[in-house]
Amino acid sequence: MKAGNFSDTPEFFLLGLSGDPELQPILFMLFLSMYLATMLGNLLIILAVNSDSHLHTPMYFFLSILSLVDICFTSTMMPKMLVNIQAQTQSISYTGCLTQICSVLVFVGLENGILVMMAYDRFVAISHPLRYNVIMNPKLCGLLLLLSFIISVLDALLHTLMVLRLTFCIDLEIPHFFCELAHILKLACSDVLINNILVYLVTSLLGVVPLSGIIFSYTRIVSSVMKIPSAGGKYKAFSICGSHLIVISLFYGTGFGVYLSSGATHSSRKGAIASVMYTVVTPMLNPFIYSLRNKDMLKALRKLISRIPSFR
Repeated sequence: MKAGNFSDTPEFFLLGLSGDPELQPILFMLFLSMYLATMLGNLLIILAVNSDSHLHTPMYFFLSILSLVDICFTSTMMPKMLVNIQAQTQSISYTGCLTQICSVLVFVGLENGILVMMAYDRFVAISHPLRYNVIMNPKLCGLLLLLSFIISVLDALLHTLMVLRLTFCIDLEIPHFFCELAHILKLACSDVLINNILVYLVTSLLGVVPLSGIIFSYTRIVSSVMKIPSAGGKYKAFSICGSHLIVISLFYGTGFGVYLSSGATHSSRKGAIASVMYTVVTPMLNPFIYSLRNKDMLKALRKLISRIPSFR
C-alpha cells in the first residue's frame, strides 16, 4: 500500500458522526447550540468569579481555570467540525490534525489536574479548616497549576513528536469528528509499537495517579465528616463537595465509558458518538452544575447579569 511522510501527507478526512446528508443541518444546529451554551456558561463563571471579591478563594480560582480550560478544550475541535458540516467537506490538514491532537491532550491533562487540585482543596477546607488559608495560599495554588500545565504540555509534545516519525497509508479517513491519537495511529503504515506502549504507559500513569489522589482526598474527607457530631454539619460538609463529585463522575465516567463501549462494540462510529459526552456535553454541563448548586455563585451571577445594561 502506498505510504507518505509529512511532506506528501497533505490532509486527513474526518468522517464525523454521520454520513447522512439529511442529518447534517440538524447536527450543525445541535452542536452550534451546544458550543454556544458551553462558551456562554463558562464565560459567565469566569466573569462572576473575577468580579465578586467574595469568590476570590482557591476553590473559585480553580473553578474559573476549569471553565477556561473547558472553553479552550471544546474550541480545539468544535469550530472545525461545524465548518466541515456547513461547507460539506471532511478534510483537515496534516498540520491541523497534529495541532488538534496536541491541544486536546494538553487540555484533557489540565482538566484532569485541576479536578485533583479541587479535591485537595476540599480536603483541606473540611479536614483542616483553621489552617486552610495558610495551606492553600496563592503561591501553592499557582505552583500546582504550573506543575499540571508543564506535565500536560510535555505529555502532548511527547505523543505529537512520536506521530511525526510515522508514515501514513493512502487511506486517511478518520471515523471521528476530531483527530484522536488512537485513530491516527491506526492509519500509520510504519511500526507503531513504541507509540502504543507510550500511550498505554503515559495514559495509565496520568490517569491512575490523579484518580488515586482524588480517591485519597475523599476518603479523608469522609473520615473527617463522620467525626462531626451534628447531622446538619455533616450535610453542610458533604454539600460543599457535591458539585465537584458530580463533575468528577461526568469526566471520568464518560471518559472510561467511551473506551469501554468502543472496545465492546468494535464500531468506530459508535465510539465517536460516545466521545460527544466527554468532549461536548461535560464542558457544557459543568457551569450549570457549579452554579445551580452553589448559592454564592448564583448570587455573583445575578450581580453580574444586573450590571449588564438593557437595550431598549
